[in-house]
Amino acid sequence: MELQLGDVQTTALIPLAIKASETKRGNARITDNKAVEIVNTLGIDTAGYDKFFSHEGVVARTIMLDRQLKEIIKNTPDTVIVKVGAGFDDRFSRVDNGSILWFDLDLPDTIAARKKAFAERDRVNMIAGNALDSEWCKPVKDAVSEKKTRPVFLAEGLFMYLTMEQIRSFLTVLKENFPNGGLLIAEQNSKLMAKNEKHHDTIKNTNAHFRSGTDSGQEIADLVGGFRLVEERSFNEEMRKYSIRGKLFALLLPNMNDRWATFEW
Repeated sequence: MELQLGDVQTTALIPLAIKASETKRGNARITDNKAVEIVNTLGIDTAGYDKFFSHEGVVARTIMLDRQLKEIIKNTPDTVIVKVGAGFDDRFSRVDNGSILWFDLDLPDTIAARKKAFAERDRVNMIAGNALDSEWCKPVKDAVSEKKTRPVFLAEGLFMYLTMEQIRSFLTVLKENFPNGGLLIAEQNSKLMAKNEKHHDTIKNTNAHFRSGTDSGQEIADLVGGFRLVEERSFNEEMRKYSIRGKLFALLLPNMNDRWATFEW
């Protein structure tokens, strides 16, 4: 399978490489056999994408989001979930309860590559589109109308590659197209990290650039009226459980790490 991805889309190879690497460990904390399959099929050199802090960060964010999502699904078994910036993520396989409806949204080049890697599955739909436009919303709106449930949107590894104005546009798309409300779980990176991207252990090996950062998810909530920050949790909560370096990072640079922020409208 040949890949033709843009600079930002190429960053999808980072979590892919890390999930494959972690899965192959004897004491794997997360399992993603699809990632192993894709990496083997691509034959990509993962060395530049699998560094310690990025590895621990991806594992932590995966564990934390899977846990949160499973709780949401437990409370709303037939919910509609949209993974915005899907990349090569296979979260559906880890959280599926047999009833949820799932949408993987990404730019056309990534979806074209994704369709080569993932077979069609019941209750999973791939949408090629720009998250900042409304065109992708129709099939999701139809599903929400059918299920009569509040949709859940996941933005993992996305906001840091958008300007604050682009994030505002995305939130506006959500609010205008889903006026009855929804939940957004979005990864946040810090302003400090955005300013020091040249020191990031894996992003520096790509041509992508951080375009924004926040000190608090409240800065995101304030972009569009009606959005409320529900909670915000640092990846440090999980990372510090597994290594001395993780503990030291959490202690010495508590505000440097990425966070999960949950919003509702």
